[in-house]
Amino acid sequence: MPLLRGTFWTPSAFRTRLKIAVCLRAREPGETTGHTAGMTPMIGQSPAFVETVRLIERIARCDAPVLIEGETGTGKELAARAIHLGGNRCNGPFVPVNCGAVPADLVENELFGHKRGAFTDAHIEQLGLVAHARYGTLFLDEIDALSLKGQASLLRFFQDQHYRPLGGHESIKADVRLIAAANSDLSTLAERGAFRLDLLFRLRIMFVTLPPLRDRHGDVALLSQAFLRACHERFSLGEKAIHPDTLVWMNRYRWPGNIRELENLIYREYLLADTATICIDAPPGIGGSVLDGKGGLAPSMFVEDFRTAKSRAISEFEFRYLTHALNAANGNVSRAARLVGKERRAFGRLLKKHGIERV
Repeated sequence: MPLLRGTFWTPSAFRTRLKIAVCLRAREPGETTGHTAGMTPMIGQSPAFVETVRLIERIARCDAPVLIEGETGTGKELAARAIHLGGNRCNGPFVPVNCGAVPADLVENELFGHKRGAFTDAHIEQLGLVAHARYGTLFLDEIDALSLKGQASLLRFFQDQHYRPLGGHESIKADVRLIAAANSDLSTLAERGAFRLDLLFRLRIMFVTLPPLRDRHGDVALLSQAFLRACHERFSLGEKAIHPDTLVWMNRYRWPGNIRELENLIYREYLLADTATICIDAPPGIGGSVLDGKGGLAPSMFVEDFRTAKSRAISEFEFRYLTHALNAANGNVSRAARLVGKERRAFGRLLKKHGIERV
């Protein structure tokens, strides 16, 4: 039986099946969390991930504006959808807008809409994204890419959630929850004058910073399995697994592109692999093991502090040992536990900790 099924639901199906106050339940360390936010599940068991899930759960309960910060590829839109689906607006629309793709001169038109005759080509009245998000959530992604003019327009709206369409004469009261996301550190941008400090204060009523994948120890294996299952369901090229040596360097790799980089890698290798076992060469500077093959530490290990290096070495040993034990027992967990002299439940917890599939 797989460790994690990774079920994929559409947002409407999710809301139908999930009639509770929050959509994320934090698990204890070592326990897998695989709740769905939108079309993709948020998956992880690392302490950093579990702590973030618990904060998202608390934030979802209130209706205040939220700022989500984190490196590119860490899943900020997934977190935003989780907050939306976990709050009392879950039955309303979730409207995402990429602020970086909106020209500076069109920000107010896109957000607030316009009346007929507001400008030369305004032949009909057009609702803005704020109106489309009524009773739901407006997600402002990449808000750090918004021009200073656009930031000024947002600031007025954030103050009292009143807006006026272009060409309109009456102020309209919006009824939306506002969630913003940024790839850059907004405090640093504010110090440089590239982001309005007063807008930052409005945004940071509630905020969460998503951890990068390199700080989510043990989650690479879980995410890889979920992506492999998604590939199998989508492309029907058979079930495939990642070679243990490949997982070793994957756990040590820094993943500058975070989860998105890992997902793209798994999809590519799944489609190109000719066998059921995927072997991926380590990037330059990343060895296949923390050991040099003679029982000593590889030179590259000394870029890490002692505690991290020790933890990673133990994790590699446990993963290899458990994998070999399962192979020797032909995938039978009970038999493998007897072979290594451990109680079956404890052995199962170790398998779960390292994201190793059970038969």
